[in-house]
Amino acid sequence: MLQRQSRDPAAHGAALPMAHNDSRSFLNLSQLVLSAGQIKPSPALKHSKITYFEVEIVDVQSKKQICIVDKVPPASTVLDVKHKFHKACPQWYPSRVGLQLEHNGPFLKDSISIQSLAVSSIITLYFTDLGQQFFLTEYTGPLLIYLLFYIRLSTIYDQVESRKNFRHPVVHLACFCHCLHYIRHLLETLFVHKFSEGHTPLKNMIKGCAFYWGFTSWIAYYINHPRYTPPSFGHKQVSYAALAFLMCEAGNHFINVALAHQTNSGNRTCFPSPTYNPFTWLFLLVSCPNYTYEAGSWISFTVMTQTLPVGVFAFLMVIQMSLWAQKKHKLYLKRFYPEVRRKAAMIPIIF
Repeated sequence: MLQRQSRDPAAHGAALPMAHNDSRSFLNLSQLVLSAGQIKPSPALKHSKITYFEVEIVDVQSKKQICIVDKVPPASTVLDVKHKFHKACPQWYPSRVGLQLEHNGPFLKDSISIQSLAVSSIITLYFTDLGQQFFLTEYTGPLLIYLLFYIRLSTIYDQVESRKNFRHPVVHLACFCHCLHYIRHLLETLFVHKFSEGHTPLKNMIKGCAFYWGFTSWIAYYINHPRYTPPSFGHKQVSYAALAFLMCEAGNHFINVALAHQTNSGNRTCFPSPTYNPFTWLFLLVSCPNYTYEAGSWISFTVMTQTLPVGVFAFLMVIQMSLWAQKKHKLYLKRFYPEVRRKAAMIPIIF
């Protein structure tokens, strides 16, 4: 019994230090919590909200909606909108898309951010086809420039000399043929052609206008000059050349209509075939008859007027047409080899 009682105080004595240690630990933890202040809850993850814009593309002439480009980020630029617009409407390449914030406002630069244009989440931009505008500008210039020389302005020609010299009939015929050529181009640009490539930047527009406008001034100055001399072989030369010119103009128009009809019908799996119209029968011999007729028009105009400027212009046009025809002929060979392999590019049998 004594031995058991002697063991009990020892056991109690061993438990007391352990209880004392636990109370000290709890006290230290309480002081730590109080010194640290209020325990802050872990911050919740914030979900970032990005506001997207909707860009409404409206035709500048008809004021009708073409499409809506949605989910446009604020950091996007006008160029990004053009690329999205091209995906929605593949026929409009970014380089020929002109966008305006107002109906009669300036064209927006590609580097402008969409966020800087936004008043609300929906932005309305007006669309202009710069490809069509390019050709309209290029063809309107020669038409007006030639007429200015034809009326013999006092700032260009001497009025006394203009009154004395009689105008040869070929001068009037040349004016008619020249105007007919560019009026046909303008009407086809508006109602026939469907431009599919986007190679109409401002640089090309300036080069094209400088070429056509410059040569038109040179040609018109010579033909409408009071000292202009008629062709060497007289009436026959003028008549036959004018007839050839009119036939080439008609042929060029009917070929362009046939090509546009094939594009609009969506039949691009086969090479254009001639129709009942005899002017389209040139498709049997060459792959690019529109260039053949265009070159024929200027060669005929050269023979009809018999002037050096027209001859130089016709020579350059034939070279340019042949380069375009060769390039297009190679594309046709890849797509329609069995139908095109025996055809020439522009000149039957020769080239």
